[in-house]
Amino acid sequence: MIPELRVLENSKRVLVTGAGGFIGHHLVSYLKERGYWVRGADLKYPEFAPTAADEFLILDLRRWEDCLTATADIDEVYALAADMGGMGFISSHHAQILHNNSLINLHTIEAAHQNGVSRYLYTSSACVYPEYLQTTTDVVPLKEEDAYPAEPQDAYGWEKLIAERLCTHYREDYGLETRIVRFHNIFGPLGTWDGGREKAPAALCRKIAAAKRDGSHEIEIWGDGEQTRSFCYISDCVTGLYKLMRSDYREPLNLGQDRMVSINELADIIANVADLQIGKRHVTGPQGVRGRNSDNSRLRQVLEWEPEVSLEQGLAVTYAWIEDKMSQQYATEARAA
Repeated sequence: MIPELRVLENSKRVLVTGAGGFIGHHLVSYLKERGYWVRGADLKYPEFAPTAADEFLILDLRRWEDCLTATADIDEVYALAADMGGMGFISSHHAQILHNNSLINLHTIEAAHQNGVSRYLYTSSACVYPEYLQTTTDVVPLKEEDAYPAEPQDAYGWEKLIAERLCTHYREDYGLETRIVRFHNIFGPLGTWDGGREKAPAALCRKIAAAKRDGSHEIEIWGDGEQTRSFCYISDCVTGLYKLMRSDYREPLNLGQDRMVSINELADIIANVADLQIGKRHVTGPQGVRGRNSDNSRLRQVLEWEPEVSLEQGLAVTYAWIEDKMSQQYATEARAA
């Protein structure tokens, strides 16, 4: 009986939107390893490794027709597509983010509804939490119910919170089984590490690898570096996504580590991985909220699981990958010169 049920479950046809991005790329591989037929959809193919998807469609999910194409003949949707990046990007592109992501969210869920999708998982963000709860470095971990009264951070947080409400109403009004996850700073290899859209772990890995190469032993950090966050490794992220999709839990759920560190501490951990003594030069730059951490009480209760990869373990893999990519880049530039 159990093997038959497994075959039935894995015969489902799954769509991953944003499959050309960091988390989407890893999720496609995770689902393929479990026997699912997977369609990926994005504006671009994955940058750093070939996709494992059975079918990959280059589509603009801001467009209604493209969302209908993406969700056709699909049983379940993991909705990851978004115009986003690190703090430098989301703090300076409010109109672009709110416009593009609202179109993606509205069109994708309605297309899923019209095409008879049975289950829909929306990837939200810890940016939905009110700024008034995140004004100190020793912030109290954020529980899911803390999202209201609402005062999200930036346009990115507002569009995520609105899309959460959209999912809830589609479930209530149309019977579409929706799941909502709130990411807390996901990191790992095969993600953006330069160009302005990278997040703090990747940016610091790049800066420290560059300092090691040029012998400067100094890196820049935005602000005083005492702002705090928690960081979750990518393998734990995709495991949590899958477990939530398979669960019966319908309310928003945090997905992240609950170990809070300062940005200065994060830099020190990466420097230790790189075997490098660093100096920190604090400069003006966007910092986001002063402190943020995930309360994982409900995650443990609902999924009977929590992230397992330590920050040190995840950063060791991530740093090695970024250092290797930079070495390849330097070698290419040297040959061109």
